[in-house]
Order: sequence, then structure tokens, then C-alpha cells
Amino acid sequence: MTFSCASAANPNVFPLWPEGVPGLKDIGPEQNGKGYIQNTSNPTLTLVGPAVDRPNGTAIIVAPGGGYVRQSVDREGTQYATWLSTLGVTTFVLNYRMQEYGHPAPLQDVLRAVRLIRSRAAEFGIDPNRIGVMGSSAGGHLAASAGTLFDNPAGRTGTALDKVSARPDFLVLMYPVIAMEGPAAHMGSRKALMGDKPSKELVQLMSIDRQVTPQTPPTLLIHTQADTAVPVENSVLFYQALTKNKVPAEMYLFEQGAHGMGMRDGLANASQWPRRAEEWLRARGLLTPAAPAK
Repeated sequence: MTFSCASAANPNVFPLWPEGVPGLKDIGPEQNGKGYIQNTSNPTLTLVGPAVDRPNGTAIIVAPGGGYVRQSVDREGTQYATWLSTLGVTTFVLNYRMQEYGHPAPLQDVLRAVRLIRSRAAEFGIDPNRIGVMGSSAGGHLAASAGTLFDNPAGRTGTALDKVSARPDFLVLMYPVIAMEGPAAHMGSRKALMGDKPSKELVQLMSIDRQVTPQTPPTLLIHTQADTAVPVENSVLFYQALTKNKVPAEMYLFEQGAHGMGMRDGLANASQWPRRAEEWLRARGLLTPAAPAK
């Protein structure tokens, strides 16, 4: 399967903005190495297809974490995509703009990804009503932003694709950054996304638990008590907001597992989170084969 506007070197990598990146800056070349990506200026999606015998029509956009400074693309991108492939999910690893651009560039990128994939659902062999966003740490903040700010004007750029719904159908949030002020806030993500002196209005907007509405999609949250970088209170705040708004939500809080645990073994029950996530996806019917879009 090939896709228009894909990279000649890798036909499964294609640009989010083939018509031109909004507000493009000259920040030098993208930096890749040791499992990380930095200095992104031309956002992309990398397709990892479902296992050949079990495509089910569900798609997940994966946003790696890294404090909006870099992206842990191997541990929290490619690794997750490989696992999801075995479940029959079509995965798109998102390489989004970060601190060099700041808000609203990351939000524009994740919402563009949802719109682009939904508009090309038939081409990708997926159900346009089964598109989720999964994110870790700051990538979890970005995923949660997609699930709450999908209609926000800052996420639009004036292209025809703005007419396509950017609302994800579900969220999977791994030890997400949620709070942008108070004791639970991850100040590194806050500074990278909003600068040294953000306005009160922007801090409020990016404190994602405050943006939850009944239209926020069903959400799975996974976090650990041992996380000292992004306190578990971040997930708790989001879960409470989901519950208040009667949004279906499930949350697993494990004892062991430092921040950025990925899919490591040896973390007691926390190492079993992929099984819990699979159960959640299956219970929501997302692993049952769906008729592809026509």
C-alpha cells in the first residue's frame, strides 16, 4: 500500500502539511539519534500497518513524550505501534512541532493528523469513526488536548481539511502531563509549550482537565505512584473531570514504574499495562473487525 505525498525514501512516512507548514520557521535540520527526535519543523506521520491477518479498521495516532523538547520516538512511538499492530490496529506515529514553535503548533499538528487520517480512511482501510489518539507524558498532554480542544480556533489553519472533524473517537493516555499550574504541574512542559511568562488565559486553556466537556471521548488513563517527574495527580485530575462530565473512563494506577516506563518488564503489575489496555480496547469493540470506509 502506498500513499500520496509519502517520502521517496520511506513510503510509509508522509507529511502532515504537504501544502506548506503553517508559520514555518528556519530552525535548522531535524535531529535524530539514540531513540529521540528533536527540532521538528516539518511534521510527519509514520504508518505502521496492522498484522496482515488481523486488520480490524481501528486507527491510533501515537504521540511520543519528551516535555515538548524532544520525542522518545523509539520507546513511546515505534514500540507502541509494533505492539498495536499485533492487535490489528493501524498506527500512525506523529512527529509534531515542539518548543521551537510552541503553542498552537503542536495542537495544530495533532488535529491535522486526525483530520487527514479521517479524510483518507478508505485509502488506509480504516473506520473513520474509530480513530484514537494515544500519548505519553507531554505526548499525553497533546493527546488530551486533541480530545478537548478539537473545535478550538487555534487548531485550525484555514485549509479545506478544517471542515473535517478533528475529534478523536477515544484516548489512551500514558502518564500524561495534564496540569499547567499548581503542585502537579510539569514546569518543563509548560515552559517549552507556552514560554516563560504565559498569560493566565493560555495557562487555563492548556490546563487540560479544565477543558473536559461531555463531548470529550472515552479515555483510558495509565500512571504510576512511583512517577516523580509527572505526578500521578495529573491523571487523577483528568479522570475526575471526565467523571464529572459523565465521559466513560477507566484508570489504572500502579505502584511501580518510573516516568517513561514504556513497556519494560520487571515493574510488577505495571508491566502488565498493555494487557489492561488491550482489554479496554476490546471491551469498547475497537478490536472487533469493522467494515472499511468506502
